[in-house]
Amino acid sequence: MRVSVTSHREPEVLRLDAFERLAMFVLRMEEVPDQAELSVAVVTVEEMAHLHEQYRGVEEPTNVLSFSCDDPCPAGGGDPIALGDVIVAPEIAERTAAEAGETVETELNLLLVHGILHILGYDHSADEDARVMEERVAVLLEAYADLG
Repeated sequence: MRVSVTSHREPEVLRLDAFERLAMFVLRMEEVPDQAELSVAVVTVEEMAHLHEQYRGVEEPTNVLSFSCDDPCPAGGGDPIALGDVIVAPEIAERTAAEAGETVETELNLLLVHGILHILGYDHSADEDARVMEERVAVLLEAYADLG
């Protein structure tokens, strides 16, 4: 399994290896095949606003976007399975965390797990789907926290 985490911000103050560890944990817990590959990008508010407008038609930034591959299957010969991309905007997460009385780390972890679950097929457009997804996010975050 491979998780690639990159930052489009300069300078980057987050520990990107923490994103990588959490993403790997979620993929393992979700029993994703070993040859899977996931990309995570940390972006500025401006870049997130551009992506949100370009791909969702909404003219404001959001905290996380997920882009799953149309057909995540191996090309053959042991090639990686490209799952997709999770895009996170930490500045938006900081605002949300402050409003919710949470730490930024807690909010960023929630966003990353939420984004990965979208790539793996979870959705929250219907109430029941939202409940299932929220519960799965909570279970994964709790299990990760228990690792210490």
